[in-house]
Amino acid sequence: MNQTTTLSATGTVSRSASYRWMQLILGIVAMAMIANLQYGWTLFVDPIAAKHGWSRAAIQVAFTIFVLTETWLVPIEGWFVDKFGPRPVVLVGGVLCGLGWFINSFADSLATLYFAAVISGIGAGAVYGTCVGNALKWFPDRRGLAAGLTAAGFGAGSAVTIIPISAMIATRGYQDAFLYFGIGQGIIVVLVALFLTRAPEHKKGDAVANVQQTKRDYKPSEVLREPVFWIMYAMFVMVAAGGLMATAQLGSIARDFKVFDVQVSMMGLTLPALTFALAIDRVLNGLTRPFFGWVSDQIGREPTMFIAFAIEAVGILALFHYGHNPIAFVILTGIVFFAWGEIYSLFPSTCADTFGSKYAASNAGLLYTAKGTASLLVPLSAVLASATGGWYAVFVVASALNATAALMAWFVLKPLRAKHMAKPAIASND
Repeated sequence: MNQTTTLSATGTVSRSASYRWMQLILGIVAMAMIANLQYGWTLFVDPIAAKHGWSRAAIQVAFTIFVLTETWLVPIEGWFVDKFGPRPVVLVGGVLCGLGWFINSFADSLATLYFAAVISGIGAGAVYGTCVGNALKWFPDRRGLAAGLTAAGFGAGSAVTIIPISAMIATRGYQDAFLYFGIGQGIIVVLVALFLTRAPEHKKGDAVANVQQTKRDYKPSEVLREPVFWIMYAMFVMVAAGGLMATAQLGSIARDFKVFDVQVSMMGLTLPALTFALAIDRVLNGLTRPFFGWVSDQIGREPTMFIAFAIEAVGILALFHYGHNPIAFVILTGIVFFAWGEIYSLFPSTCADTFGSKYAASNAGLLYTAKGTASLLVPLSAVLASATGGWYAVFVVASALNATAALMAWFVLKPLRAKHMAKPAIASND
Protein backbone atom coordinates (compact mmCIF):
# COMPACT_ATOMS: atom_id res chain seq x y z
CA MET A 1 0.00 0.00 0.00
CA ASN A 2 2.87 2.33 0.80
CA GLN A 3 4.27 1.60 -2.64
CA THR A 4 1.07 2.78 -4.30
CA THR A 5 1.20 6.05 -2.35
CA THR A 6 4.79 6.64 -3.47
CA LEU A 7 4.00 6.11 -7.09
CA SER A 8 0.90 8.30 -6.90
CA ALA A 9 2.98 11.10 -5.41
CA THR A 10 4.81 11.42 -8.72
CA GLY A 11 1.63 12.71 -10.30
CA THR A 12 1.87 10.17 -13.13
CA VAL A 13 -0.26 7.29 -11.84
CA SER A 14 -3.99 7.85 -12.01
CA ARG A 15 -5.28 4.27 -12.15
CA SER A 16 -6.24 2.07 -9.22
CA ALA A 17 -3.56 0.38 -7.13
CA SER A 18 -4.41 -3.04 -8.56
CA TYR A 19 -4.34 -1.98 -12.21
CA ARG A 20 -0.64 -2.52 -12.80
CA TRP A 21 -0.91 -5.98 -11.26
CA MET A 22 -3.68 -6.80 -13.72
CA GLN A 23 -1.37 -5.70 -16.54
CA LEU A 24 1.33 -7.95 -15.11
CA ILE A 25 -1.04 -10.94 -14.97
CA LEU A 26 -2.15 -10.36 -18.57
CA GLY A 27 1.49 -10.36 -19.63
CA ILE A 28 2.11 -13.61 -17.77
CA VAL A 29 -0.85 -15.29 -19.51
CA ALA A 30 0.37 -14.18 -22.93
CA MET A 31 3.86 -15.46 -22.15
CA ALA A 32 2.47 -18.82 -21.04
CA MET A 33 0.69 -19.18 -24.36
CA ILE A 34 3.90 -18.83 -26.40
CA ALA A 35 6.06 -21.00 -24.12
CA ASN A 36 5.56 -24.21 -26.07
CA LEU A 37 7.05 -22.67 -29.20
CA GLN A 38 10.41 -23.03 -27.49
CA TYR A 39 10.06 -25.41 -24.56
CA GLY A 40 7.77 -27.92 -26.24
CA TRP A 41 9.95 -28.17 -29.33
CA THR A 42 12.08 -31.03 -28.02
CA LEU A 43 8.97 -33.27 -28.02
CA PHE A 44 8.56 -32.86 -31.76
CA VAL A 45 12.14 -33.41 -32.97
CA ASP A 46 12.28 -37.20 -32.94
CA PRO A 47 8.71 -37.71 -34.30
CA ILE A 48 9.49 -35.33 -37.19
CA ALA A 49 12.75 -37.19 -37.86
CA ALA A 50 10.97 -40.55 -37.77
CA LYS A 51 8.29 -39.44 -40.25
CA HIS A 52 10.47 -37.65 -42.79
CA GLY A 53 13.90 -39.20 -42.26
CA TRP A 54 15.54 -35.83 -41.67
CA SER A 55 18.56 -35.66 -39.36
CA ARG A 56 18.30 -34.19 -35.89
CA ALA A 57 20.82 -31.52 -36.84
CA ALA A 58 18.74 -30.46 -39.85
CA ILE A 59 15.56 -30.28 -37.77
CA GLN A 60 17.31 -28.32 -35.04
CA VAL A 61 18.18 -25.65 -37.59
CA ALA A 62 14.48 -24.74 -37.35
CA PHE A 63 14.91 -24.24 -33.61
CA THR A 64 17.87 -21.97 -34.21
CA ILE A 65 15.94 -19.98 -36.83
CA PHE A 66 13.05 -19.63 -34.40
CA VAL A 67 15.28 -18.32 -31.61
CA LEU A 68 17.12 -15.96 -33.95
CA THR A 69 13.93 -14.39 -35.30
CA GLU A 70 12.40 -14.39 -31.82
CA THR A 71 15.33 -12.47 -30.37
CA TRP A 72 17.08 -10.43 -33.05
CA LEU A 73 13.91 -8.60 -34.09
CA VAL A 74 12.87 -7.70 -30.53
CA PRO A 75 14.65 -4.31 -30.63
CA ILE A 76 12.45 -3.35 -33.61
CA GLU A 77 9.33 -4.71 -31.91
CA GLY A 78 10.40 -2.90 -28.74
CA TRP A 79 10.59 0.35 -30.69
CA PHE A 80 6.95 -0.15 -31.74
CA VAL A 81 6.02 -0.83 -28.11
CA ASP A 82 7.79 2.32 -26.87
CA LYS A 83 6.06 4.37 -29.59
CA PHE A 84 2.58 2.83 -29.92
CA GLY A 85 2.06 0.83 -26.73
CA PRO A 86 1.82 -2.94 -26.14
CA ARG A 87 -1.62 -3.76 -27.59
CA PRO A 88 -0.99 -3.78 -31.38
CA VAL A 89 2.37 -5.54 -31.04
CA VAL A 90 1.02 -8.42 -28.93
CA LEU A 91 -2.07 -8.76 -31.12
CA VAL A 92 0.01 -9.24 -34.27
CA GLY A 93 2.37 -11.52 -32.35
CA GLY A 94 -0.48 -13.80 -31.29
CA VAL A 95 -1.66 -14.18 -34.88
CA LEU A 96 1.84 -15.05 -36.08
CA CYS A 97 2.43 -17.58 -33.27
CA GLY A 98 -0.73 -19.48 -34.20
CA LEU A 99 0.12 -19.30 -37.90
CA GLY A 100 3.62 -20.68 -37.32
CA TRP A 101 2.42 -23.86 -35.64
CA PHE A 102 -0.39 -24.20 -38.18
CA ILE A 103 2.26 -24.31 -40.93
CA ASN A 104 4.30 -26.82 -38.89
CA SER A 105 1.28 -29.12 -38.86
CA PHE A 106 1.53 -29.79 -42.61
CA ALA A 107 5.21 -28.99 -43.32
CA ASP A 108 6.55 -31.72 -45.62
CA SER A 109 9.92 -30.16 -46.37
CA LEU A 110 12.70 -28.62 -44.34
CA ALA A 111 12.19 -25.34 -46.21
CA THR A 112 8.57 -25.18 -45.02
CA LEU A 113 9.65 -26.09 -41.49
CA TYR A 114 12.20 -23.28 -41.52
CA PHE A 115 9.65 -20.81 -42.90
CA ALA A 116 7.26 -21.70 -40.08
CA ALA A 117 10.09 -21.11 -37.61
CA VAL A 118 10.54 -17.58 -38.99
CA ILE A 119 6.82 -16.81 -38.66
CA SER A 120 6.46 -18.19 -35.13
CA GLY A 121 9.76 -16.63 -34.08
CA ILE A 122 8.65 -13.15 -35.11
CA GLY A 123 5.36 -13.67 -33.27
CA ALA A 124 6.96 -15.02 -30.10
CA GLY A 125 9.48 -12.18 -30.03
CA ALA A 126 6.72 -9.60 -30.37
CA VAL A 127 4.85 -11.08 -27.41
CA TYR A 128 7.93 -11.73 -25.27
CA GLY A 129 9.64 -8.39 -25.81
CA THR A 130 6.40 -6.47 -25.26
CA CYS A 131 5.36 -8.22 -22.06
CA VAL A 132 8.80 -7.98 -20.42
CA GLY A 133 9.23 -4.35 -21.50
CA ASN A 134 5.75 -3.48 -20.22
CA ALA A 135 6.51 -5.08 -16.85
CA LEU A 136 9.75 -3.08 -16.52
CA LYS A 137 7.81 0.13 -17.17
CA TRP A 138 4.89 -0.62 -14.83
CA PHE A 139 7.20 -1.69 -11.96
CA PRO A 140 10.27 0.57 -11.74
CA ASP A 141 10.31 -0.17 -8.02
CA ARG A 142 10.23 -3.98 -8.32
CA ARG A 143 11.83 -4.67 -11.65
CA GLY A 144 13.46 -7.95 -10.68
CA LEU A 145 10.24 -9.43 -9.37
CA ALA A 146 8.02 -8.05 -12.15
CA ALA A 147 10.34 -9.15 -14.96
CA GLY A 148 10.74 -12.50 -13.21
CA LEU A 149 7.01 -13.12 -12.88
CA THR A 150 6.48 -12.18 -16.52
CA ALA A 151 9.34 -14.37 -17.73
CA ALA A 152 8.01 -17.15 -15.49
CA GLY A 153 5.00 -17.37 -17.75
CA PHE A 154 7.37 -18.25 -20.57
CA GLY A 155 9.50 -20.57 -18.44
CA ALA A 156 6.69 -22.49 -16.72
CA GLY A 157 3.86 -21.87 -19.16
CA SER A 158 4.43 -25.12 -20.98
CA ALA A 159 4.43 -27.21 -17.78
CA VAL A 160 0.68 -27.84 -17.80
CA THR A 161 0.68 -28.78 -21.47
CA ILE A 162 3.75 -31.03 -21.66
CA ILE A 163 1.73 -34.13 -20.76
CA PRO A 164 -1.26 -33.46 -23.07
CA ILE A 165 1.04 -32.54 -25.97
CA SER A 166 3.07 -35.71 -25.40
CA ALA A 167 -0.15 -37.72 -25.28
CA MET A 168 -1.51 -36.15 -28.48
CA ILE A 169 1.76 -36.78 -30.31
CA ALA A 170 1.65 -40.42 -29.21
CA THR A 171 -2.01 -41.03 -30.08
CA ARG A 172 -2.80 -38.66 -32.96
CA GLY A 173 0.58 -37.63 -34.31
CA TYR A 174 2.70 -34.53 -33.96
CA GLN A 175 0.80 -32.77 -36.78
CA ASP A 176 -2.43 -32.59 -34.75
CA ALA A 177 -0.49 -31.37 -31.71
CA PHE A 178 0.96 -28.52 -33.77
CA LEU A 179 -2.44 -27.67 -35.25
CA TYR A 180 -4.73 -27.64 -32.22
CA PHE A 181 -2.32 -26.25 -29.65
CA GLY A 182 -1.05 -23.63 -32.10
CA ILE A 183 -4.50 -22.28 -32.91
CA GLY A 184 -5.66 -22.36 -29.28
CA GLN A 185 -2.60 -20.59 -27.94
CA GLY A 186 -2.72 -17.94 -30.67
CA ILE A 187 -6.38 -17.10 -29.97
CA ILE A 188 -5.71 -16.58 -26.25
CA VAL A 189 -2.78 -14.22 -26.95
CA VAL A 190 -4.96 -12.13 -29.28
CA LEU A 191 -7.65 -11.84 -26.59
CA VAL A 192 -5.09 -10.81 -23.96
CA ALA A 193 -3.70 -8.14 -26.27
CA LEU A 194 -7.02 -6.31 -26.31
CA PHE A 195 -6.66 -5.46 -22.61
CA LEU A 196 -3.01 -4.35 -22.50
CA THR A 197 -2.28 -0.65 -21.98
CA ARG A 198 0.77 1.61 -21.96
CA ALA A 199 2.49 2.20 -18.61
CA PRO A 200 2.69 5.78 -17.23
CA GLU A 201 5.93 7.73 -17.04
CA HIS A 202 7.64 7.44 -13.66
CA LYS A 203 10.15 9.74 -12.02
CA LYS A 204 13.68 8.86 -13.09
CA GLY A 205 16.14 7.50 -10.61
CA ASP A 206 13.66 6.74 -7.81
CA ALA A 207 15.61 5.17 -4.97
CA VAL A 208 15.25 1.42 -4.59
CA ALA A 209 16.96 -0.28 -1.67
CA ASN A 210 20.06 -2.27 -2.64
CA VAL A 211 19.58 -1.54 -6.35
CA GLN A 212 21.33 1.24 -8.25
CA GLN A 213 19.24 2.98 -10.91
CA THR A 214 20.27 5.49 -13.54
CA LYS A 215 19.15 9.10 -13.24
CA ARG A 216 18.35 9.46 -16.92
CA ASP A 217 16.97 7.52 -19.88
CA TYR A 218 19.44 6.28 -22.48
CA LYS A 219 18.37 5.95 -26.11
CA PRO A 220 19.14 2.61 -27.82
CA SER A 221 21.79 4.33 -29.94
CA GLU A 222 23.50 5.51 -26.74
CA VAL A 223 23.25 2.12 -25.09
CA LEU A 224 25.21 0.50 -27.91
CA ARG A 225 28.14 2.80 -27.13
CA GLU A 226 28.30 1.82 -23.46
CA PRO A 227 30.92 -0.84 -22.51
CA VAL A 228 28.71 -2.06 -19.66
CA PHE A 229 26.07 -3.11 -22.21
CA TRP A 230 28.52 -5.34 -24.07
CA ILE A 231 29.73 -6.93 -20.85
CA MET A 232 26.13 -7.85 -20.03
CA TYR A 233 25.67 -9.07 -23.59
CA ALA A 234 28.69 -11.39 -23.41
CA MET A 235 27.54 -12.80 -20.06
CA PHE A 236 24.02 -13.34 -21.40
CA VAL A 237 25.40 -15.34 -24.35
CA MET A 238 27.58 -17.48 -22.07
CA VAL A 239 24.77 -18.49 -19.74
CA ALA A 240 22.03 -18.76 -22.38
CA ALA A 241 24.04 -21.15 -24.56
CA GLY A 242 24.04 -23.99 -22.03
CA GLY A 243 20.37 -23.66 -21.23
CA LEU A 244 19.31 -23.52 -24.87
CA MET A 245 21.38 -26.60 -25.60
CA ALA A 246 19.59 -28.46 -22.81
CA THR A 247 16.20 -27.20 -24.00
CA ALA A 248 16.70 -28.28 -27.59
CA GLN A 249 18.71 -31.46 -27.03
CA LEU A 250 17.20 -32.85 -23.81
CA GLY A 251 15.19 -35.49 -25.66
CA SER A 252 18.27 -36.62 -27.57
CA ILE A 253 20.39 -36.59 -24.40
CA ALA A 254 17.79 -38.70 -22.60
CA ARG A 255 17.86 -41.26 -25.41
CA ASP A 256 21.65 -41.41 -25.42
CA PHE A 257 21.69 -41.73 -21.62
CA LYS A 258 19.14 -44.56 -22.04
CA VAL A 259 16.62 -42.99 -19.65
CA PHE A 260 14.17 -41.65 -22.25
CA ASP A 261 11.23 -43.95 -21.47
CA VAL A 262 12.31 -45.38 -18.11
CA GLN A 263 9.47 -45.01 -15.61
CA VAL A 264 10.28 -42.76 -12.64
CA SER A 265 8.11 -42.54 -9.50
CA MET A 266 8.38 -39.35 -7.46
CA MET A 267 5.96 -37.10 -5.58
CA GLY A 268 3.11 -39.56 -6.10
CA LEU A 269 3.54 -39.59 -9.88
CA THR A 270 4.92 -42.20 -12.25
CA LEU A 271 6.01 -40.96 -15.66
CA PRO A 272 8.70 -41.67 -18.26
CA ALA A 273 11.93 -39.95 -17.20
CA LEU A 274 11.97 -37.42 -20.04
CA THR A 275 8.31 -36.45 -19.62
CA PHE A 276 8.80 -36.16 -15.85
CA ALA A 277 11.95 -34.10 -16.31
CA LEU A 278 10.30 -31.76 -18.81
CA ALA A 279 7.31 -31.14 -16.54
CA ILE A 280 9.47 -30.43 -13.46
CA ASP A 281 11.95 -28.42 -15.48
CA ARG A 282 9.22 -26.14 -16.79
CA VAL A 283 7.95 -25.46 -13.28
CA LEU A 284 11.41 -24.79 -11.83
CA ASN A 285 12.47 -22.80 -14.88
CA GLY A 286 9.43 -20.63 -14.20
CA LEU A 287 9.81 -20.33 -10.44
CA THR A 288 13.46 -19.33 -10.65
CA ARG A 289 12.64 -16.15 -12.57
CA PRO A 290 10.55 -14.36 -9.93
CA PHE A 291 12.59 -15.98 -7.14
CA PHE A 292 15.99 -14.74 -8.28
CA GLY A 293 14.37 -11.53 -9.52
CA TRP A 294 13.06 -10.90 -6.00
CA VAL A 295 16.43 -11.86 -4.51
CA SER A 296 18.16 -9.38 -6.80
CA ASP A 297 15.78 -6.64 -5.62
CA GLN A 298 16.99 -7.39 -2.09
CA ILE A 299 20.74 -8.03 -2.42
CA GLY A 300 21.57 -6.49 -5.82
CA ARG A 301 21.79 -7.79 -9.39
CA GLU A 302 25.44 -8.83 -9.59
CA PRO A 303 25.62 -10.86 -6.34
CA THR A 304 22.50 -12.74 -7.46
CA MET A 305 24.06 -13.44 -10.85
CA PHE A 306 27.20 -14.78 -9.20
CA ILE A 307 25.21 -17.23 -7.06
CA ALA A 308 22.91 -18.44 -9.84
CA PHE A 309 25.57 -18.87 -12.50
CA ALA A 310 27.84 -20.77 -10.11
CA ILE A 311 25.01 -23.18 -9.28
CA GLU A 312 24.42 -23.68 -13.00
CA ALA A 313 28.09 -24.49 -13.65
CA VAL A 314 28.06 -27.20 -10.98
CA GLY A 315 24.65 -28.53 -12.00
CA ILE A 316 25.65 -29.06 -15.63
CA LEU A 317 28.67 -31.16 -14.67
CA ALA A 318 26.60 -33.15 -12.18
CA LEU A 319 24.00 -33.90 -14.86
CA PHE A 320 26.65 -35.38 -17.12
CA HIS A 321 28.21 -37.53 -14.39
CA TYR A 322 25.00 -38.77 -12.73
CA GLY A 323 22.30 -38.26 -15.38
CA HIS A 324 22.39 -41.89 -16.52
CA ASN A 325 20.34 -42.68 -13.42
CA PRO A 326 16.67 -41.92 -14.26
CA ILE A 327 15.86 -40.31 -10.90
CA ALA A 328 19.08 -38.30 -10.91
CA PHE A 329 18.32 -37.25 -14.49
CA VAL A 330 14.97 -35.79 -13.44
CA ILE A 331 16.36 -34.03 -10.35
CA LEU A 332 19.54 -32.66 -11.95
CA THR A 333 17.81 -31.34 -15.05
CA GLY A 334 15.51 -29.51 -12.64
CA ILE A 335 18.54 -27.93 -10.94
CA VAL A 336 20.05 -26.96 -14.30
CA PHE A 337 16.87 -25.24 -15.43
CA PHE A 338 16.37 -23.59 -12.04
CA ALA A 339 19.82 -22.04 -12.19
CA TRP A 340 19.42 -21.02 -15.84
CA GLY A 341 16.00 -19.43 -16.24
CA GLU A 342 16.78 -16.47 -13.98
CA ILE A 343 18.76 -14.77 -16.76
CA TYR A 344 15.41 -13.72 -18.20
CA SER A 345 14.62 -11.67 -15.12
CA LEU A 346 18.10 -10.55 -14.03
CA PHE A 347 19.33 -9.17 -17.34
CA PRO A 348 16.19 -7.18 -18.32
CA SER A 349 15.93 -5.63 -14.85
CA THR A 350 19.66 -4.84 -14.80
CA CYS A 351 19.33 -3.28 -18.25
CA ALA A 352 16.42 -1.05 -17.17
CA ASP A 353 18.23 -0.10 -13.96
CA THR A 354 21.28 0.86 -15.98
CA PHE A 355 19.66 2.65 -18.92
CA GLY A 356 16.24 3.86 -17.70
CA SER A 357 12.52 3.19 -18.23
CA LYS A 358 11.57 5.35 -21.20
CA TYR A 359 13.21 3.12 -23.80
CA ALA A 360 13.11 -0.02 -21.65
CA ALA A 361 11.43 -2.22 -24.26
CA SER A 362 13.89 -1.26 -27.00
CA ASN A 363 16.96 -1.50 -24.76
CA ALA A 364 15.94 -4.80 -23.18
CA GLY A 365 15.27 -6.00 -26.72
CA LEU A 366 18.82 -5.15 -27.74
CA LEU A 367 20.16 -7.19 -24.84
CA TYR A 368 17.71 -10.02 -25.53
CA THR A 369 19.32 -10.56 -28.94
CA ALA A 370 22.09 -12.27 -26.97
CA LYS A 371 19.75 -15.25 -26.69
CA GLY A 372 19.69 -15.41 -30.48
CA THR A 373 23.46 -15.27 -30.62
CA ALA A 374 23.63 -18.08 -28.07
CA SER A 375 21.22 -20.17 -30.15
CA LEU A 376 23.86 -20.38 -32.89
CA LEU A 377 25.76 -22.70 -30.57
CA VAL A 378 22.88 -25.23 -30.34
CA PRO A 379 23.53 -26.98 -33.69
CA LEU A 380 27.24 -26.85 -32.87
CA SER A 381 26.53 -28.81 -29.67
CA ALA A 382 25.07 -31.67 -31.71
CA VAL A 383 28.05 -31.57 -34.07
CA LEU A 384 30.50 -31.51 -31.13
CA ALA A 385 28.71 -34.45 -29.48
CA SER A 386 28.85 -36.42 -32.73
CA ALA A 387 32.52 -35.58 -33.36
CA THR A 388 33.61 -36.55 -29.85
CA GLY A 389 31.35 -39.59 -29.56
CA GLY A 390 29.38 -38.28 -26.59
CA TRP A 391 28.14 -35.30 -24.66
CA TYR A 392 31.19 -34.82 -22.39
CA ALA A 393 32.79 -31.95 -24.31
CA VAL A 394 29.44 -30.17 -24.66
CA PHE A 395 28.76 -30.32 -20.92
CA VAL A 396 32.27 -29.19 -20.00
CA VAL A 397 32.10 -26.19 -22.33
CA ALA A 398 28.65 -25.19 -21.02
CA SER A 399 29.83 -25.47 -17.41
CA ALA A 400 32.96 -23.41 -18.10
CA LEU A 401 30.94 -20.65 -19.74
CA ASN A 402 28.67 -20.38 -16.70
CA ALA A 403 31.61 -20.32 -14.31
CA THR A 404 33.21 -17.53 -16.35
CA ALA A 405 29.96 -15.52 -16.35
CA ALA A 406 29.69 -15.89 -12.57
CA LEU A 407 33.17 -14.45 -12.07
CA MET A 408 32.49 -11.66 -14.56
CA ALA A 409 29.33 -10.64 -12.67
CA TRP A 410 31.31 -9.99 -9.51
CA PHE A 411 34.68 -8.78 -10.76
CA VAL A 412 33.79 -7.04 -14.04
CA LEU A 413 30.13 -6.07 -14.27
CA LYS A 414 29.73 -4.83 -10.69
CA PRO A 415 32.56 -2.24 -10.73
CA LEU A 416 31.84 -1.22 -14.32
CA ARG A 417 28.16 -0.59 -13.60
CA ALA A 418 29.05 1.39 -10.48
CA LYS A 419 31.28 3.58 -12.63
CA HIS A 420 28.46 3.99 -15.17
CA MET A 421 25.98 5.00 -12.46
CA ALA A 422 28.35 7.71 -11.28
CA LYS A 423 28.00 9.58 -14.57
CA PRO A 424 26.16 12.92 -14.36
CA ALA A 425 22.51 12.90 -15.42
CA ILE A 426 23.10 14.86 -18.60
CA ALA A 427 21.66 13.54 -21.83
CA SER A 428 23.92 13.30 -24.82
CA ASN A 429 23.39 15.28 -28.02
CA ASP A 430 22.38 12.09 -29.83
